[in-house]
Amino acid sequence: MNLNEYTTLGRTGLRVSPLCLGTMTFGTEWGFGAEENVSRQQFDRFLDAGGNFIDTADGYTSGHAEEMVGKFVTEGKLRDRLVIATKYTFGVQPGNPNAGGNGRKNLYRALEGSLRRLKTDYVDLYYLHAWDTFTPIEEVLSTMDDLVSEGKIRYYGMSDTPAWYFARMQTIAEKEGKERIATLQLEYSLAERNIEREHIPAAQELGIGLCPWSPLAGGLLTGKYKREGISGKGEGRLTGPRSIFNKFTEHNWRVLEVLQDVSKKLGKTPAQVALNWLVTQPGVTSVILGARTAAQLEDNLGSLAFTIPPDLRQRLDTGSALEDVHPYNFYVPWMQARVSGNVTVKPWRPANIYVGATAPPAVPETKAAGEP
Repeated sequence: MNLNEYTTLGRTGLRVSPLCLGTMTFGTEWGFGAEENVSRQQFDRFLDAGGNFIDTADGYTSGHAEEMVGKFVTEGKLRDRLVIATKYTFGVQPGNPNAGGNGRKNLYRALEGSLRRLKTDYVDLYYLHAWDTFTPIEEVLSTMDDLVSEGKIRYYGMSDTPAWYFARMQTIAEKEGKERIATLQLEYSLAERNIEREHIPAAQELGIGLCPWSPLAGGLLTGKYKREGISGKGEGRLTGPRSIFNKFTEHNWRVLEVLQDVSKKLGKTPAQVALNWLVTQPGVTSVILGARTAAQLEDNLGSLAFTIPPDLRQRLDTGSALEDVHPYNFYVPWMQARVSGNVTVKPWRPANIYVGATAPPAVPETKAAGEP
């Protein structure tokens, strides 16, 4: 696979590269990230390699990331070549409840601000950044539909929302003939596979693409953090002042051990193997990179240049597998055999569900009466 082997974004005609350049590290306002000259170097290298998909957000480094993207695109006269995605939701004015959230007023305010910073009159993909728990689905849908009609956005997507939320929105859009959701942006990696339970099956059923963020679990899957008990030590986002995600768990350390062993066998870095595994997962359209340095980006770009053999991929799958919990333990093959009366049934297409374990649990032997 190469960076210029493009994929359509969900059930649309928009072509995007299998890796997407994330820009949360464009700027140093958050205590990590890169100065403008390093950010430009990454931007140029990504495009030179064939990438065409850029992801940003109105809140990244207080708007500085969008400003840099706008500057780089304008100076290079690259607007028609690139697919630019940005996002809205988070508040920007303390004390003003309508300068945040997913309602129509904030949606328009945020988009107009992003267009100014990006120096463009439209964005290719506009995301709802996170569910605010109360704005009606119908309000978000009708506003996104209007923005497409107005030409201010070409497509829209959902980020960090419950599966039921985007599934209902897509269903209403289909029923009412409104613009449909193009893609989802959700956390997904060897260390975080929970979206396999509901989000990915729903997205595949509804024709929605998937652009995972944090594919290296905040840097954990690079191997740069060293274990101290259950916690970890090292320089990066997971130990910085803005860290909000706890990736130092017993499960994740075990995942890292398996990843490092597989990486040694392949002669690749752990980051490259983790990215390769994710890029080739069912339902994934484009994986968002979060490199801070040019060297990190170069390493990440090398993730497309090899194939993980089936036996090693199975080790990664098994070593990072989700726990079987209700109701998903009812969808495993041995349980479904009971549903079908132990008769083999071949559906017209494979079921898009997380199936968990493949064997029934061990049943204790029944003792005869009087046995100790």
